[in-house]
Amino acid sequence: MASNLEFVEYVCDQISGAGEISYKKMFGEFTVYCNGKVIGLICDNQFFVKKTEKGASVLPGCEEEEPYKGAKPCLVIESVDDRELMTRFISATYKELPEPKPKKKKK
Repeated sequence: MASNLEFVEYVCDQISGAGEISYKKMFGEFTVYCNGKVIGLICDNQFFVKKTEKGASVLPGCEEEEPYKGAKPCLVIESVDDRELMTRFISATYKELPEPKPKKKKK
């Protein structure tokens, strides 16, 4: 079951205090970016965020799950209703993630 756009936009709005939030539809689901870094996925109307130590310390007790078969386990965010908490969580996660690798130029 694909995620609905209203849910994706709600999640992105709730975490928008962490930086420039964007999303891209991929294979019927959505990849979520903060300032150009992939921070998570939205699959089946569930928000999955890449696991980092700092992020997990802001939201202790989050369950881990694969967003899709074969993916690395991510933190499953049950509720994004607390905008301030989500901003702290995404900011902490973002800071710990590596910068995206530069894209190779086409020949």
